[in-house]
Amino acid sequence: MALEEYKGVYVFAQQVDNKVENIALELIGKGKALAKDLGTEVVAMLLGENIGDQAEVLAAHGADKVIVVDHPYLKDYMTEPYTQAIAAIIREFKPDIVLFGATAIGRDLAPCVAATVHTGLTADCTKLDIGDFPINPIPGREQLHNQLLMTRPAFGGNTIATIAIPDFRPQMATVRPGVMQKLPADPNAKAEIVNFDAKLEKNDRFVEILDVVKKVSEYVDIQDAKILISGGRGMQNKENYEKILRPLANLLGGQVSSSRAGVDGFGIPKELQVGQTGKPVRPKLYMACGISGAIQHLAGMEESDLIIAINKDETAPIFEVADYGIVGDLFQIVPALTKLVEQELAKKKEM
Repeated sequence: MALEEYKGVYVFAQQVDNKVENIALELIGKGKALAKDLGTEVVAMLLGENIGDQAEVLAAHGADKVIVVDHPYLKDYMTEPYTQAIAAIIREFKPDIVLFGATAIGRDLAPCVAATVHTGLTADCTKLDIGDFPINPIPGREQLHNQLLMTRPAFGGNTIATIAIPDFRPQMATVRPGVMQKLPADPNAKAEIVNFDAKLEKNDRFVEILDVVKKVSEYVDIQDAKILISGGRGMQNKENYEKILRPLANLLGGQVSSSRAGVDGFGIPKELQVGQTGKPVRPKLYMACGISGAIQHLAGMEESDLIIAINKDETAPIFEVADYGIVGDLFQIVPALTKLVEQELAKKKEM
């Protein structure tokens, strides 16, 4: 394999119902940083039927080029035709890096593509960098430069691993939603549009979609929330999330979330879990109540704009990333804060 022939950072632009998903824009944002380090371009791969208008969205958020594969087989996501299309793009354009979102679609599609084009894949990454591999020089072994260093939790989240694919191309990874930051939209930005015929062929691995049933969740996605009031082991039980945290979250227009301790110990729904083994979040305000701050949790929320920590243990690791820390009993502090917020909102209504 002539590795020097492979150029560019390619992003799978996931779309549902002919609308590009937020994860695609996050990957383009990170792709721009990686491409800058490599002196190359960011290319979005857009698959679907009658999907061309979404190329403008991808251009506005930083894509230098958009490869569009428009075909009836791609109207709804199916593993085989999507795999054929992405593999055809890889064979034709030879990208150096290919990124997918670690979504239900991405987690299904990426390994199939990797197997088809015979390369490696690092799943559920929380950090991507360009650097040397091995990271630390090893006597007698060549240190390769400009490698994609992919960091992800390993062994159930108990350690962090950094992985590279030095001998094969493209270097492929899936990235968790909410970890990377999308660029502000520039409506004047333009991208080169390439309409590509992937020559899709129907075979015995195609499936027939009989119906699409959309699940309605009773919870707001915590990755979309601007304010998160989060509880941990210090909450003591599930009822206290509703009794103590919910009133404050409602007043602030936020959402209640939890650390892994709340999910495992108190039965808080998994979809509300913040952290590397849950969902990475980046709200404007993150309030951690009774959360000690395990490394897996910190990695999932430390990019929040403002972090307030409440914990009775003044040595808790959460205080190391907090902008403001309150040492004390959350069962006294949170209700007092809720009352203050309530009073301030009442004053504003009277004005």
